[in-house]
Formats: sequence, C-alpha cells, structure tokens
Amino acid sequence: MKIFKNTALIVAAMLLSINAMSQTKKNIVDVAASSEAHTTLVAAVKAADLVATLKSDGPFTVFAPTNDAFAKLPAGTVDNLLMPENKSKLAGILTYHVVAGNLDAKAVMAAIKEGGGKAVLTTVAGGRLTATVIKGKVVLTDENGGQATVTATDLKAINGVIHVIDRVLMPKD
Repeated sequence: MKIFKNTALIVAAMLLSINAMSQTKKNIVDVAASSEAHTTLVAAVKAADLVATLKSDGPFTVFAPTNDAFAKLPAGTVDNLLMPENKSKLAGILTYHVVAGNLDAKAVMAAIKEGGGKAVLTTVAGGRLTATVIKGKVVLTDENGGQATVTATDLKAINGVIHVIDRVLMPKD
C-alpha cells in the first residue's frame, strides 16, 4: 500500500510538472487568450494591433484587466476604443499596462520594500504606475490617481508574466 501511495504521489507530481511546463510554453497573448476572464483584453490587443509585439521575445510584465474591469469603465468606452479610428489611443492605454522585464510577484514586492513602501514602474508607453501594498494586497496607482488591485499573480509565459488586476488603468492625458 505504501508503494502505491508513493507511486501515486510521484505520478501526481509529474502531471503537475507537465502542466506547469505546458503553461510556460505559451506567450503572453496565448496565456491571456486561454482565460475566459480576459476576452475583452484580448479583443483590445487585437484591435490595437499589439498581438505581434506581445508575442515577441520581451520579456514583459503585463497587468491584465479582467472583463469586469473593462465593464467598470463608463458606458460605451470600450466600444469606442475598439473603433479603428481610436487604435492609437487604445494602444496607448494597453501599453500603459505593460512594463519591460519579467517582474514576478516576488520582484514587485521586493521593489516596493526597497522603495520604502512604494515602487514606481515605468510602462512601455512611457508613463508611470506606482505600486504599493494596501491591506496586504498590491495596488497600482496610475498618474490620474486611479487604482487597481492585483487579484492574481505570476501567470507565467515564455516571454514574461501576467498579473491580473480589477480595474483599467489610464495614462495621463
């Protein structure tokens, strides 16, 4: 019986390892596309013509708003941003959620600690996000004072990492 339990544990560990390895064979876009909670984000990435960029080598850290986060925007905002004539504005908003480098949760927390309670992250759009810890959770503040809470961390991709957030952050106008 003991041999059976040990064998079962080994098989379970192997299956978990295989699952983890298969997850990391996906790029940022593929990981986001595999999430039902990120269909709006994926549609926006396609509309902004950012798929090739986010499939490239990177590495990138993406703070990914959920569908619910996009739904919190004023009525009509998402539909308006998805229009071809607003492609540049949409790209600016989306790239405001991307930081160069592979900053997993441990690295973000270390940067916050090193910064005396806050870390200023420069986005690939050239803006800044300020990361702090509020009530035990990482909160990102945009340049307009808007805040998003990180709700899930370390969704690994071959070209970076995704952290899920509950609001869409907006660059300074």
